[in-house]
Amino acid sequence: MDLASDPLPAAGRFIGAEHRYPLRVYFEDTDLSGIVYHAGYLRFMERARSDMLRCAGIDQRGTFDRGEGVYAVADLSIRYLKPARLDDDLVIVSRLNELRAATCFIHQTVRRGPEILTQGAVRAAFLSLDGRPRRQPPAWIAIFERLMTEGD
Repeated sequence: MDLASDPLPAAGRFIGAEHRYPLRVYFEDTDLSGIVYHAGYLRFMERARSDMLRCAGIDQRGTFDRGEGVYAVADLSIRYLKPARLDDDLVIVSRLNELRAATCFIHQTVRRGPEILTQGAVRAAFLSLDGRPRRQPPAWIAIFERLMTEGD
């Protein structure tokens, strides 16, 4: 068995300042009518944000393992416009739109082709392991600043 030829998990990519994460809707994401359950969009957006950070070169796991800190969602708003359904191919578009010492603000859109299904805004706070806000690592700030200016 050649494990090197096994497919890798879905990964997004940056197009300018936008990170785009592909996702398919599975049965487990839906209610009995085959429509994505409202909390499913939060999981989709979380996966996309985590992938965005990974693609940008931010090592959340290593930072946590070293005891330096962790991100937590501090504020979230979401607007549902149209339903996603079983077997839909979606793209979650994420863009960093504001940066502060201990927080970053990310706008996210769930799309099915050109249709916007859901929009959300997240404020993620960088916290010490005891839950106190702390400054984000300087290297991460530099990455975020670069991302915010790409495509402008």
